[in-house]
Amino acid sequence: MTALSLLCFALGYISGSLPFAVWITRRAKGIDVRDGGSGHMTATNTIRQAGWVAGIAVFLLDTAKGFVPTYLAIQLGLPDWSIGLAAVGAVIGHCWPVFAQFRGGKGLAVTGGALLAVSPPAFLITAGVLIFFVLVTRHAARGSLVASLIFPVALWLVGLRGAVLWVAAPAGLVLAARYLVDWNRSYGELWLDREKKSNGR
Repeated sequence: MTALSLLCFALGYISGSLPFAVWITRRAKGIDVRDGGSGHMTATNTIRQAGWVAGIAVFLLDTAKGFVPTYLAIQLGLPDWSIGLAAVGAVIGHCWPVFAQFRGGKGLAVTGGALLAVSPPAFLITAGVLIFFVLVTRHAARGSLVASLIFPVALWLVGLRGAVLWVAAPAGLVLAARYLVDWNRSYGELWLDREKKSNGR
């Protein structure tokens, strides 16, 4: 493992640790996004706490947190495994951010940004896999957990290799670990997982 590869991992972690959801929600509403809703530093929870504009801004910035260090590793001509190291560093940083008491988000947008840097088709394929499993399970955490484990398999089946798999496989494992925490959570406040009321409406 070269010093440059370690540096890219560290830069990825620092990039991922930037708590945009915390900063934007605090600026918009004067609250910590993690104190309500799902309790996580995510774009979805930002929407709950501060509205759609803030949530979309967080989503774009979180995507950039994965894209930038991964793209930098690619431009430096690093081997595929080093590109994956930079990407997973960003995902880990987002999930356990040093700048936010290690209480972060789930890492989906960051993973998406990293895959977008490596291969736009890979980004689209994994997005489709995610949507499919969330719709099938009708549970955001369970669907996302299963999808994250399927990501590298789906990409391999369509013939994508190299850096794409080095990003998708380790990032998928981190995502699965994060979503396992919410396996039994009820998402009554989300449109997709809205629980049926006792009166059947």
